[in-house]
Amino acid sequence: MAALLETKNLGISFGGLRAVDDFQISIKKGQLYGLIGPNGAGKTTIFNLLTGVYKPDTGSVKLDGMDITGKSVVQINKDGIARTFQNIRLFGKQTVLDNVKIGLHNIHKYPAIAGVLKLPSYFKHEKQMNEEAMELLKVFDLEGEADTLASNLPYGKQRKLEIARALATKPKLLLLDEPAAGMNPNETMELVKTIAFVREHFKMTILLIEHDMKLVSSICEQLTVLNFGSVLAQGDTTEVLNNPEVIKAYLGE
Repeated sequence: MAALLETKNLGISFGGLRAVDDFQISIKKGQLYGLIGPNGAGKTTIFNLLTGVYKPDTGSVKLDGMDITGKSVVQINKDGIARTFQNIRLFGKQTVLDNVKIGLHNIHKYPAIAGVLKLPSYFKHEKQMNEEAMELLKVFDLEGEADTLASNLPYGKQRKLEIARALATKPKLLLLDEPAAGMNPNETMELVKTIAFVREHFKMTILLIEHDMKLVSSICEQLTVLNFGSVLAQGDTTEVLNNPEVIKAYLGE
């Protein structure tokens, strides 16, 4: 099967420090793939390179065969990559429904004049977006909180909402940056079910960064381990987690 995401020789430096060097990865459609490594290994930097926040010094990024290297954040999102963040970034003063609609605005376009003058086309698009947003909220059991302010949701539900908003952009690839950060064990168990469900229901390809090894070993089929900006190990999850080099990097021996 052809790779959905493929990077070759990807690298970036900050002020003489090589933050990521010769990063290569190949993720097939439908895979649930993990990117792990000690703190400061360069994992979030890679997400920033994949999503256009940073422009690489070297190498290339291909999504579904299309070269997206160096494109803007907005363009890469339109091309099919969506992400969540380690620190949840919701619009707290907006309702749960409006947060999802913000994601939908990326694919629903109507002229600004239609919105200003409240033309029929504006109401048609708004109605359609409301319906689509509610469908997504139902999928995540959040429809009962549609009118709640996002900041008033419990932490686990805020994480679900962030994933729902990312999915509203209709991505080909979903990047999850430490989705279990700050969660208690029950919330983490619920998150594992959510991620598995998203993959199955949306036929989604997922790349996730995570420190929770129990979570990683329970849902990721393949892993890449990063250490000091370079790939330390790659392959099937069980094999990688039993690799002596990986154990050494994590335990710091």
